[in-house]
Amino acid sequence: MNNAVNNGVWSGSWVAERLGVQLVGDDELKQMLGLALRRNPKRAHLLVSNVLGKHVPQSPSVVYGAGFALGRRVRELLGAAEAGDAVVLGYAETATGLGHAVADGVGDAPYLHSTRRPVAGVAPAGGFEESHSHATSHLLLPEDPGLLAGDGPLVLVDDEFSTGNTVLNTVRDLHARYPRRRYVVVALVDMRSAADVGRLEEFAREIGARVDLVAAASGTVRLPEGVLERGQALVARYEAESAAAGSSSGAGAGAGAGSSSGAGASGSVAQFPAPPSGGVAAEGGLSSAAPSGLVAQFPAPPSGGVAAEGSSSGAGASGLVAQFPAPPSGGVVAEGGLSSAAPSGSAGQLPAPPSGGVAAEGSSSGAGASGLVAQFPAPPSGGVAAEADQQGNPPGARGTARPAPTGPQATNDPARIDLHWPPGLPDGGRHGFTPAHRIRLEAALPAMAARLAEALPADTRRVLVLGFEELMYAPLRIARELERSADVEVRYSTTTRSPVLAVDDPGYAIRTRLAFPAHDDPADGPGERYAYNVAGAGFDAVIAVVDSAADTPELHAPEGLLAQLAAHTPHVLLAVVPSYVPGAPSARPERPPMLPEPLRGPAFSSYDPEEVGWLLQDLSDVTLEAPTEEREEAIQSGGAHYAESLPVEYQPSEQYQALFHAALEETAARLAQAAGAVTELVLAERSPRPVLVSLARAGTPVGVLMRRWAQFRHGLELPHYAVSIVRGRGIDANALRWLAAHHDPRDVVFVDGWTGKGAITRELAEAIREFEASDGITGFDPEIAVLADPGSCVRTYGTRDDYLIPSACLNSTVSGLISRTVLRADLVGPHDYHGAKFYRELADADVSVAFLDAVSARFPEVVDAVEATAKELLSADRAPTWEGWAAVERISEEYGIHDVNLVKPGVGETTRVLLRRVPWKILARAGAGADLDHVRLLAEQRGVPVEEVTELPYTCVGLIHPKYTRGATGADGRAVNL
Repeated sequence: MNNAVNNGVWSGSWVAERLGVQLVGDDELKQMLGLALRRNPKRAHLLVSNVLGKHVPQSPSVVYGAGFALGRRVRELLGAAEAGDAVVLGYAETATGLGHAVADGVGDAPYLHSTRRPVAGVAPAGGFEESHSHATSHLLLPEDPGLLAGDGPLVLVDDEFSTGNTVLNTVRDLHARYPRRRYVVVALVDMRSAADVGRLEEFAREIGARVDLVAAASGTVRLPEGVLERGQALVARYEAESAAAGSSSGAGAGAGAGSSSGAGASGSVAQFPAPPSGGVAAEGGLSSAAPSGLVAQFPAPPSGGVAAEGSSSGAGASGLVAQFPAPPSGGVVAEGGLSSAAPSGSAGQLPAPPSGGVAAEGSSSGAGASGLVAQFPAPPSGGVAAEADQQGNPPGARGTARPAPTGPQATNDPARIDLHWPPGLPDGGRHGFTPAHRIRLEAALPAMAARLAEALPADTRRVLVLGFEELMYAPLRIARELERSADVEVRYSTTTRSPVLAVDDPGYAIRTRLAFPAHDDPADGPGERYAYNVAGAGFDAVIAVVDSAADTPELHAPEGLLAQLAAHTPHVLLAVVPSYVPGAPSARPERPPMLPEPLRGPAFSSYDPEEVGWLLQDLSDVTLEAPTEEREEAIQSGGAHYAESLPVEYQPSEQYQALFHAALEETAARLAQAAGAVTELVLAERSPRPVLVSLARAGTPVGVLMRRWAQFRHGLELPHYAVSIVRGRGIDANALRWLAAHHDPRDVVFVDGWTGKGAITRELAEAIREFEASDGITGFDPEIAVLADPGSCVRTYGTRDDYLIPSACLNSTVSGLISRTVLRADLVGPHDYHGAKFYRELADADVSVAFLDAVSARFPEVVDAVEATAKELLSADRAPTWEGWAAVERISEEYGIHDVNLVKPGVGETTRVLLRRVPWKILARAGAGADLDHVRLLAEQRGVPVEEVTELPYTCVGLIHPKYTRGATGADGRAVNL
């Protein structure tokens, strides 16, 4: 059910064969689209997207990735400057989630989607008509009236671009109010005719604006003469045949399933066979050759209130039929059927089947779940369900439809899951969704997904996250996070207002349909709503996600959505997102808001969850990387701070990887001794139960090693967190606030990998002073504990030797796959943690845990050496001499650099220069051996000279190019020190 092409059968072939509709264009089209039929006076066919997540359950990563990729293409088209001024507008209901994902891909663009739900107290900023839709009127209700008033590009997003009418209507309305120079139209598929292409171009000339188009695929739907009438006739005839089959002589097959009309019980799915391949079932009965299948019938029968009589001819497989909707009040279903006035408690009581027949499976008796669920598949003529049909096909052979549960179904409400949705965060783009909103959502996603995972039954293997009409983005992001973090197969789709015929045939895109009453008190009155391809899809659990405006009695009614889902899956769970209303008290979060819990692996980082908690927000979906030269130029020119972007991750060659592993083997025992020694100093001098707080990211592996030593040697389970500190901006104050709320600040010990010239040491001390002054929270000790202190900058260290620490050789692949930290105003608000990325895609190259395990394995053999080293250090004068800083100042002058921030002393800092800076030259202490093998290799690869120096206090020093025309990083005095 998840592919537009199933086992070689295109899911548009059923419609194509019967109506002569042709889908021509890019090779991707038939992978992306199937076809279905709908009752619509303006367009009979429906293009059913396989990557939209509306009608076809799909992997949430595929759905989100499709939209995000389109957004990246828009960003490339506009350029960074124009993209920064863009506003993205999505179309309700189908493209609300797609538009959100496009906005994410564009980068910093605020997002708004049209809506069909008026909101009291919010004045429309515009509106337009979607002429071919089943619900045509769209409203624009931004909370910020100025959202659409800028002159930057407006990006309009829809799932398909078929005629261009909707876009023309939108632009015509908005351009009259807020004229601008440029529009970009975005769609998954561009299906315009040549005439429609010309019409859009002419319109652009008429208004004097540029209009670009970005689409994932393009083509054309070729419609033969009279296709609309033929399609309408096919739908009507199919429904009539189905109704007739359901009222076969003496059969009495169905009560108004799928309807809430009168007092009759409303059901969910009805079965009747598809017509024979290549044609339409004959009027008055089902073809004897028609194989049984699952189809949901929709409109009411002809006026008069009585379903037409019909019969199955020959040996055809007759199916049970439920009428959608129920006949008018007072009307009756054909002979043997249930009156529409039947009480709901008897909804599952079927009349006696024909002689030898059996009642439809899935029905319930007495006070069971209301509604009629027909048997899957229908029993062959003769009335007894068999293991195979008369052609010998096994059940389900024609598709993926599965029987509805036949045992007792729970009638109580499903389990509710409290997502802990962030206070005041909009549930979507109905009133506008800013980049700051997105960052808040992303920070909360791991915890929300974890709550869903915990609520799933232990045996769950396949789960559907089902969104609700316009509420597409929030369920999509939650589903994607669940897919990434939980060991279950996750699919995503949403309910919809659009009525579509369902036919259980691999060549048809809509295989099953659940129908249920609207449950959000819609402005256009009550009516049916639908969930497609959910019944029979084999989901172990369905998580329904609705907004609070839709959490009504109708949702929980016996004929409501939750009951319909319960008839087709063992477990139904409900998550409710607060409906955002501008100006409402719930829309104003407390200040400051409650800070989120730390991120943990495996959702964020490749470390085990107990090893470290990251007081960061996840920016993994934001593109922050830039070429080294571009970053250097921007930073030196003052155009950007180093923490506003990331360098491209260095991918080591096989030769370099071999050097890393050789160095690890050589130094593991030495590292184990240093880790043990610094941990013993901390336990003896700082706190008997310290809270380790690593400076991300270089400090994180050291913090993990210290935690492991405390566990190995003393049986202690020390808390360990990682926080961000940024040169020139200080430490993350929100992280300090969280730490102070959960631990005694006097127990906090800041941890880093090594010292160079001591710049971060000074930065931390100044930041703690500022924090105490601003927040009045005292007790944090700015003294850093490091594995190695070659610069003589701290008192708490394992060694002052300048030697190779293998974790300095690599970037994220030795640090839990976490990037350097990021601090940028448009991504990090005043109440947010600093950000970082989790490079999940580099998992195959990850050696983070292998590094830790290799060092930890040497703990037993260094116990005596650690005791001796710790005893010596505890009795020694360890006052910092700042020799490193003095040496750096001397080197800066001797080499004519005149900027200490361009001098990076020590093996670790020199490696950093070579990995992601613009190096000028490397100074190496004469006679330095294997500790510099990797440095020499990197220098050779980058064409950087290595100069041996006799009088050098460090093993090596890296010099950043002081006159590099594209900007030597750090020339502004705020260079990165990792």
